[in-house]
Amino acid sequence: MGGPGQAIFLRWGARPESSTGVIEPPVGCATPLEDLGCAPQLIGTSSRAPRLSGGKRPRGSLPTRRAFVQWCGLTSLAGAGWLAGGPLVTPCALALEKEVLPKHVTPEALRAVTKGLDYLSAQQAEDGSWISGGGQAYPVAMTGLAGTAFLAHGNSPTRGKYSRTVQGAVEFLVRCATPTGLITGPGQDNGQPMHGHGFALMFLASVYGMITKEALRRQVGETIRKAVALTSQGQSGQGGWTYIPGGGDEGSVTVTQVQALRAAQNAGFLVPKAVIEEAANYLEKCRTPEGGIQYSLLSGGGPRLPISAAAVATLYNAGQFESPIAVDCLKYVWGQFQASEGWNKGGGHAFYSHLYAAQGFYMAGDEYWDKYYPATRDQLIAMQAGDGSWNGDGIGQVYGTSIAVIIMQLPFKYLPIFQR
Repeated sequence: MGGPGQAIFLRWGARPESSTGVIEPPVGCATPLEDLGCAPQLIGTSSRAPRLSGGKRPRGSLPTRRAFVQWCGLTSLAGAGWLAGGPLVTPCALALEKEVLPKHVTPEALRAVTKGLDYLSAQQAEDGSWISGGGQAYPVAMTGLAGTAFLAHGNSPTRGKYSRTVQGAVEFLVRCATPTGLITGPGQDNGQPMHGHGFALMFLASVYGMITKEALRRQVGETIRKAVALTSQGQSGQGGWTYIPGGGDEGSVTVTQVQALRAAQNAGFLVPKAVIEEAANYLEKCRTPEGGIQYSLLSGGGPRLPISAAAVATLYNAGQFESPIAVDCLKYVWGQFQASEGWNKGGGHAFYSHLYAAQGFYMAGDEYWDKYYPATRDQLIAMQAGDGSWNGDGIGQVYGTSIAVIIMQLPFKYLPIFQR
């Protein structure tokens, strides 16, 4: 199913298992059906609760099947497809589909997301990894990123259209856990394992609470605990991280580790407060007079837009919404994004920039999101290839597609790490 709106529409048209079966909202639907004024909790009961003004019934009341169907604009079940198991298309159902879509999310955007997720699912290898479209060199990073894209759709290892895809990703990354705590494969993601480690840890921490198989849940929990310890111990003396644990520091790896640690903390794992504070201090030391963030503490030079965008999301993840560096960095990134109407806002790595800028703008509030999302949504829809993919930053289709669908699904608020 393509998203909450489509899921409700299809579920609504399905034949109930029994005349008194409970109709539930689909996975991830934030609004109970009865709250929308279009659906009772039960169908086929004999309760006749009084109506309120406007034709609504009191919350929790149970109208008859006939009364409900008539209320939705049908005078007879004959030919409606209900008894035959076909789709029941009514003004109520159409209004319901439209009602549940988050602000600025259009049916076209949902179709693009579905095509993108279908593409990603088809590209997954038998072992649960992604080894194409960017995964040849970075299988752990791509698996963590692609897996997160499916979680952002409301899927879990046991629920949703792509549940088996999520399950495969979880099992692959658990197998990549090493005794040191580093999550990496035989090739160590082209000799730069910490990016992949960060994306993998963020994904596993985000999915941890959804795992119902006790044995797998224990394995994932142990993997997360060791990964958090590895990340904490691999922090440089300046407060950042680089491509190899303990090897130095630079901005892009630093933000990946902070997001992963925040996801682990959200899942209930202990994360040393000092580690997060030192990481925020590192970004402060990398701040330039323009308000952005330079590549690394020792690199010098001006601000890098991709890393500055990532810094905004990272500072928000660290709880620094009103700190001077967060305010200045948001102002710098927003100014750069407003200066150009094209997809590439400058500095290269456009998909990477949008991945983190979108999170920052969403968490910053509607003042930014209402201007950013509609234009970005339309750009992404126009850029999508016929097979449902996006080729991101020359890295590959798995990378670009994962980022594109994560951005377009932020308003659904499935993952705590992406919520306001």
